[in-house]
Amino acid sequence: MAKKFPQYLSQPFQVLWFESDDIVLFLLSIIVAHATGGFFWLLPVFSPVVSTRIKRNFPRGFGKHVLYFLGIVKIKGSPDAFVKEFVE
Repeated sequence: MAKKFPQYLSQPFQVLWFESDDIVLFLLSIIVAHATGGFFWLLPVFSPVVSTRIKRNFPRGFGKHVLYFLGIVKIKGSPDAFVKEFVE
């Protein structure tokens, strides 16, 4: 039984030209659009496009660091974002 081996191991999973985080953002925006209605139906159309442009213009890891700075996620082994002095 032969299994397909990916050509580039460092590339993320993609569907068409969207990466996995763009797809998750698209699905979440569909849920929000269904729940709220109104002009929010445009959200699923523009959210992956905006996300792709932001990722293209900023360095790798920018999104995770923004979430860390806002206090939404915790990066393992790092101090809080508002620590001014470090003592080793």
